[in-house]
Amino acid sequence: MGFPGTWMTTSESMVYRVVPKCACSTIGQIMYFSDHGSYFDGDIHDAKEGLHKWALEGSQEPITRNVQQHKSYAFTCVRNPYTRILSSFFDKICGIQRNGKRYRGNLVPLLTQKYGINVGGEDGQGEFDQIAAFRRFLLFARDTIKFRKPMDPDIHWSAMSGHVSTFIVNGGIYDKIVWTESFDDGMQDVLAAIDTPHAIQLKDVPRFNESEGHGPKRAHPVEDYFDDLSMHLVYEIYKRDFQLFKYDFANPGNKMPVDEIDLDEVHAKLGD
Repeated sequence: MGFPGTWMTTSESMVYRVVPKCACSTIGQIMYFSDHGSYFDGDIHDAKEGLHKWALEGSQEPITRNVQQHKSYAFTCVRNPYTRILSSFFDKICGIQRNGKRYRGNLVPLLTQKYGINVGGEDGQGEFDQIAAFRRFLLFARDTIKFRKPMDPDIHWSAMSGHVSTFIVNGGIYDKIVWTESFDDGMQDVLAAIDTPHAIQLKDVPRFNESEGHGPKRAHPVEDYFDDLSMHLVYEIYKRDFQLFKYDFANPGNKMPVDEIDLDEVHAKLGD
């Protein structure tokens, strides 16, 4: 299986396991800058050189060698499951993507047909009930994750623990798990622990949110989207994410973690 979703600087100063919707664009650009002294011109997900990625055939051998020997500082980044699934909905379901089309082509028509979801018409510009549409999407997301129907789960809303675990199962060890909610503090810990060819000041780093502007603005506070049934569905899908990464299930309005992450617990429970 190898190390899917794993990126590594060409200098091998650090190794990062990507978790979608968790500051991955910004982290990738920080890694790129730390090697080259400049940011990648465009979406870092499109970069084919200047950064080792598991998806690039020539990167697989150096990533495997490094990770299995734990030669470099390895980390990942996680996010509150409530805000992550909401972000996925507004970006991937409501938004028109960079290519001018809906995400995955026929996905939104499928949701309209099978779940009665309306997200602003073909161009995404129409008015719609965000809360009602999101709660129906949540049912769809649960069906994909629990039953793999009407399709396999998408990486943008599959559980973070699933992404994080592949790295461990195949022999990787994390030195740090960063919370998106306190990104600068966590990323500073990463940078303080390593030597990079080019120094980088986090306060000067732009936020490379490639999904920003794809979809409509969220019209309500986070907690308004989650009634009792929605919270039950979220817990059914993301129970391990709440437990391992220490987020507050009981209060969707509290995006901050409530305890420190126990790396030993993460490795033990996700390494099976």
